[in-house]
Amino acid sequence: MDAPKAEVEPINISALNQYAYCPRRFALIYVESQFQDNLHTQRGNAEHARVDQVAHTTSRSGARVEYALPVWSERLGLIGKCDVVEFWQDGTVYPVEYKHGPRRAWINDDLQLAAQAMCLEEMLGVHINTSAIFHASSKRRREVAIDAPLRQMVESTLEEMRRCMQARLIPPPTTESQRCKECSLRDICQPQATYAGLLSARAALFDPDV
Repeated sequence: MDAPKAEVEPINISALNQYAYCPRRFALIYVESQFQDNLHTQRGNAEHARVDQVAHTTSRSGARVEYALPVWSERLGLIGKCDVVEFWQDGTVYPVEYKHGPRRAWINDDLQLAAQAMCLEEMLGVHINTSAIFHASSKRRREVAIDAPLRQMVESTLEEMRRCMQARLIPPPTTESQRCKECSLRDICQPQATYAGLLSARAALFDPDV
């Protein structure tokens, strides 16, 4: 007789975005429960609130449109919601994620969108080939192919996230300093001070007199 499977604590889809942007940021939020807003997060929250306030269901050019639609996947252990999902008459299901900034490609946004699509597939028994991110500043959509490499990246990233949470690890700061400049947790993270400490510890390891 097979042993019962241990229940997997569901992870919010938005946490996938946080981890892909910066594993340290993810850990500060989801392991140490630290968070702080800045202009970027406030703008993002305002954009999502604006979308969520729209009527729950509307129609557009032959599509039924659902807003703030809850989604989940038991297989992946994910929960969350889609900003917008378009249901077309030919059976196409098309999730759209809203982002406040200009139109540009970020892999963390693409992973979040792919995870939403994978949840919808499991819930509805459909296959989703493409989805889109609507960039509010540019007022333009950017289509994202929900292909095999992106799907695999969702699953491997989720595995890394769970290992991080289970071990209560706080990874070092990202080496992409531009991301630190826009991060609301910069003051909490203190990436420069953390790196200085890591370099000092490494030097002491190889030179005890340091």
